Amino acid sequence: MNLFDVYPLFDINIVKGKGTKVWDNKGQEYLDLYGGHAVISIGHCHPHYVDIMTNQLHQLGFYSNSVINTLQQQVAERLGKASGYEDYQFFMVNSGAEANENALKLASFTNGRKRVLAVDHAFHGRTSLAVEVTGNPKIVAPINANGHATFLPMNDLEAWEKELAKGDVCACIIECIQGIGGCVMATPEFVQGLAAACKKHGAILICDEIQCGYGRSGKFFAHQWLGIKPDLITVAKGIANGFPVGGLLISPDFKPVYGQLGTTFGGNHLGCTAALAVLDVFEQEKLVDNANKVGEYFIERLKEMQKAEPHIIEVRGRGLMIGLVLDLPHKEVRDKLIHEQHVFTGCAGTNILRILPPLTLTKAEVDDFIGRLKNVFEQL
Repeated sequence: MNLFDVYPLFDINIVKGKGTKVWDNKGQEYLDLYGGHAVISIGHCHPHYVDIMTNQLHQLGFYSNSVINTLQQQVAERLGKASGYEDYQFFMVNSGAEANENALKLASFTNGRKRVLAVDHAFHGRTSLAVEVTGNPKIVAPINANGHATFLPMNDLEAWEKELAKGDVCACIIECIQGIGGCVMATPEFVQGLAAACKKHGAILICDEIQCGYGRSGKFFAHQWLGIKPDLITVAKGIANGFPVGGLLISPDFKPVYGQLGTTFGGNHLGCTAALAVLDVFEQEKLVDNANKVGEYFIERLKEMQKAEPHIIEVRGRGLMIGLVLDLPHKEVRDKLIHEQHVFTGCAGTNILRILPPLTLTKAEVDDFIGRLKNVFEQL
């Protein structure tokens, strides 16, 4: 049997990781400024993470949600305290798509509506509802195209208010810093106006913090830079440093109903342990603060570089979620970074490099990357 060939792969076999570095099977070291799609939050193979996961596996890896699992409550309490949402409720799942799927279902259960407003070029996942509110027709199968989603420009409050005033909107879902959309940032004026309009017209406001959240922006959640408190907040990626965990933070206005939501693997013992290990390291190493400080330094260095480098059109983002808009295809730059300079980055669109390193990144590693990026531009 062969693999179903849906991923265009770099011809590199990564077999080892430590901190912000990874190594291939030939022993070549790479600086990892992508973290496997923003998943690696506390660095590869953090010793505390390895120890606590190993210890849990010796005790119990999995049992079902039909019995008490005190680890789930520990995650909820620790996450509430770390994020400032102690009064919210937490539902654990396995992935970001599943988190968004359940957020949209819960919104629809609550107000009985079907239509969702989403941002142009949004990415919210590949499952049924999540892909329907994802702004990429190429990955929306005919069976998913059910007409529930209306796509609107980021930061165009008037357009969103006009749609909300029709009275049939179930939910608005936004990434306050877009991921696949290219690190486009929501403004405080827009999201504050949107939150007020949602409340006025009975719609649910969902903030997708799967990529931009969990400390990456320099606050625990990206929307916390903008002065709002969403009804529902979805998380995944960095929550468990590579173990498949997602979750949904739910306003106390929502009342749980037995059987309304459910999951087999969500909140399993190993997943909870991974999430607790991440929160331990966040606290011990002050990683949210590090993301803010090192992110500010990183963006400053890139903007300085932009003054002398005509290929850089714009520097976007906040914290350690950065988009570098180029005047040429990102493939030309990214290929050289990977194969010649040995640096992993991400991409968006046709001409945007995305930088999503572990939150342990240091200023020295920023300087190292800047030097390698300069080497690439000198060859173009």
